[in-house]
Amino acid sequence: MSGVDSSYSWWRLAASVTLSMVGGIGMWCLVVALPAIQHDLGVSRADISFAYTMNTLGFFVGGVSWGRLVDKRGIVITAILSATVLAAGFALAPTTSSLALFAATQVLIGFGAAATFAPLVADISHWFEKRRGVAVAIAASGNYLAGAVWPPIIELLIRDHGWRATYWAAGALCLVVMLPLALTLRRKPPQHHATDAGSTAGAAFYSSRSLGLSPNALQAVLVVAGIGCCVAMSMPQVHIVAYCSDLGYGVAQGATMLSLMLGFGIVSRIASGWIADKVGGVKTLLLGSTLQCIALVFYLIDDSLNSLYLASALFGLFQGGIVPSYAIIVREYFPPKEAGFRIGLAVSSTLIGMALGGWMGGVLFDMTGSYRAAFINGIAWNLLNGAVAWWLLMRQNRRNVYA
Repeated sequence: MSGVDSSYSWWRLAASVTLSMVGGIGMWCLVVALPAIQHDLGVSRADISFAYTMNTLGFFVGGVSWGRLVDKRGIVITAILSATVLAAGFALAPTTSSLALFAATQVLIGFGAAATFAPLVADISHWFEKRRGVAVAIAASGNYLAGAVWPPIIELLIRDHGWRATYWAAGALCLVVMLPLALTLRRKPPQHHATDAGSTAGAAFYSSRSLGLSPNALQAVLVVAGIGCCVAMSMPQVHIVAYCSDLGYGVAQGATMLSLMLGFGIVSRIASGWIADKVGGVKTLLLGSTLQCIALVFYLIDDSLNSLYLASALFGLFQGGIVPSYAIIVREYFPPKEAGFRIGLAVSSTLIGMALGGWMGGVLFDMTGSYRAAFINGIAWNLLNGAVAWWLLMRQNRRNVYA
């Protein structure tokens, strides 16, 4: 069988997660390489954080652009182009010797990597109804799987061969593995009924106006929420390796913490998908936002090695369900034919938050000589995200009362 909720749907999900995991190296390579590249180029922490910002801005533009392409041409051509762009970016980055040129290649890498996140999530959402929350969460776990797998490998390669050779190896990997995987997704998505099931099992599809909002207004609200949650999320994810290096624990300890964080994030994402199938996307978003804020506070309590390992594990376990919630909300309140663009915009807007937060973390470190102010800044943005989620929940509850 090859229809909705079929055995093929699960095989397709497995292929999508693998594709996302490989392409996700474009998100995590620079995070581990930050200290080495900063030293090689002779720039400040804020300067090299700017290069990360360029990577994530490229990811944002790519997520929206690739999403439109998925709606019109399907996921196969999108994935093939993604592999090509990623390989080109990884091949060009080691040839640069200035921050400006290196940052430009990061835009290309981020743009290419974007096709292996939100567009794949949008594609897989068409193949599930009863278990859409779980399926979307698993698909969105591909980039966290990349974050769990790649940092230790990248750290080892950089230590033995340097960051330039590591980047060339990453580019070759993308071409060799991603192109064949893309061809396994050639089947077209099944046709949807006039009313599409939402991520909550058996729920009817609601218009965005069910919340008293126009489609573009709801989209804008999700963008604001996405920026807020990921300014907060970026602090541990982007700077944990550099933070451990500054504290004298070494880059390897930081890379291990990042892998631990993202490994637990996979558990969190799958669990949140199961929760979303029961209670919907908005409640899942509020739960994830609240727990992430609690985890950020743990980083302020103590900076000993054991405490940082505990905080990183808790952070991963608490925050993984936030980003998939946006995709689930989109499928609950927007038509299926708009899924690629709408999910691409909602999910990719979180990368603006990652870009802004990553840069702000570097600036605040340079200003204060520590990451304490950066963590406090992240908590403030997290509170913004929680306020938006709470506001949406109140509007949803009002709809249910008058339904």
